[in-house]
Parts: sequence; C-alpha cells; structure tokens
Amino acid sequence: MRRRPTGRAVVLDRSLETLPVFRLSDSTEDAAISFSPEPGTRWRVLPAPGDRVPGTFDQDVYVELFHRYAEAAFPADGSISFTLHAFLRSMGRRVDGRTYEQLRSALVRLERTTLESSGGYHDAKTGTPMDGQFTILTAVSIDRRRVMDREQLALFPTLTAAEPGDARVTLSPVLRSNIEAGHTVMLSAARYAALTSPVARRLYRLLEVAREEGHVTWRVGLDRIAEQLPLAQRFPSHLQRVLQPAHEILLTAGLVRDAAIRQYHRDWYVDYMLASRLT
Repeated sequence: MRRRPTGRAVVLDRSLETLPVFRLSDSTEDAAISFSPEPGTRWRVLPAPGDRVPGTFDQDVYVELFHRYAEAAFPADGSISFTLHAFLRSMGRRVDGRTYEQLRSALVRLERTTLESSGGYHDAKTGTPMDGQFTILTAVSIDRRRVMDREQLALFPTLTAAEPGDARVTLSPVLRSNIEAGHTVMLSAARYAALTSPVARRLYRLLEVAREEGHVTWRVGLDRIAEQLPLAQRFPSHLQRVLQPAHEILLTAGLVRDAAIRQYHRDWYVDYMLASRLT
C-alpha cells in the first residue's frame, strides 16, 4: 500500500528513481542515455527524432507533475489539469514567454521521449524485471486561451497575448502501477525546490531511494553514481568538482550528515550518511 502524502509531498516511482533519465550537465550531446543497472540488463533513454533527451528543467517539471498527482489524490485515469501559469509559479519559476515555451516543450518531450527497459526497470506489481518501452506522459493537451479571453488581455498589462490557458496531461500507467503497489520514494516539494543545483536535486532523489531501502549510510562507486545521475564527466578529479558543491548544498539543507569522496586502493567511492527524515 502506498503511503498517504502529507503537505507538499511528492510521491515518485522508486524503480524510475534509480535510473538515469535527465541530463544534468551543460553538455550539448543529444545521444541516448544508456545504463546497465545489473549485469545483463540495459536501460536506455531515447530522444524523439529532432529533439534531445530531457534536461535539468524537465527534471523539475517531472517532480512537479508527480507532486500534483499526489495532491489530486492519485486520480484513477492518471490525468491532471493545470494552467501553465500556476504550474510555473508552483515550481518557483519566473512566469514569462520564455518559461511558458520551456514548459510546453518539456511536457511534449516527456510524452515523446522513449524509456526502454531490457530487464533494467522493476515492475512492482508483478515483481519481475520489465522488457519493453514506455513514456513518462502518455498524453499532453495544451489549450490556448479562448478568443474572448484574449480580447480581455489588454486590460491586464502583466499578461501577454501568448499566455496559454489550460493543460491536461496523463501520467504513464507503468509508473502509476508501481506507485499504486507502494514501490515509492517520497520527497518534500519545498526542500527539493530550495536546492539550488540540478545535481543536488538529483542526489536528493537518489538518497531517498537509499533511505527507502533501509540505508542509514550509503557507499556507491564514483563511476557508478556518475552513470546514475548521469554526468558527462568521467575522471575522478572532474567528478569531484561537480559533486562537491552539490554535497555542500545537501549538507546545508540538512539532508545528509556527511558526504565524502574517498579513494580505496585504485577505486573511488562516495560515502553518504543520511540525516533523519525532515518533516
């Protein structure tokens, strides 16, 4: 059974949280993301033709979508409705023409990006690895304001003629099935939004997976976490430069008690000591 969310909680599918979906570096590479959770398995994120894989803004949209799904009491059909204006405000983003376009593009990208599992995604309902493809969103509809509404916009100088109206999206039945089965992690929307780094936000999501799996401390190989986040950097010195600022943000936020990158013989690891769950 899934836990009942309280306040500004975000309930996410634990299986998806362990897998890389969103690029977090400034790399312009648009190649598919590929990851092997276990030997003999594969997970791929395949961009739609002419598009790129989801990025940092898309990560925040994804979290806000599932925040709203929980707030709506997990509707059976997986559909949620909102205005783009209210959605951006809830994300803590400036509301202007550029961010409207970013949000429209992100929603379409989450519908068109293919997630492909060859034994890499865990289906909690059946208790078996999944072989198949799915998308985070199965439907996206964004309606412009009605003509009558647009005629009134001149009375409100803070709005623009391009301001959209209502949006309606449907969340993947694959992800909803795992949430229904209670295979979840729970974030605080407020604490997620307060983290100022996309890498820190992604680490927060991974650390909540470790917590749900009963870990108080979590040791992970440096190369492994680079693939899980994912990061484009591969050399230990480069990865440390990316992770260290994110670790400082997590420490300041009280989400970890300690985070350290250490070398043992020829191998590098990251050691996390989780803080008590904050309410």
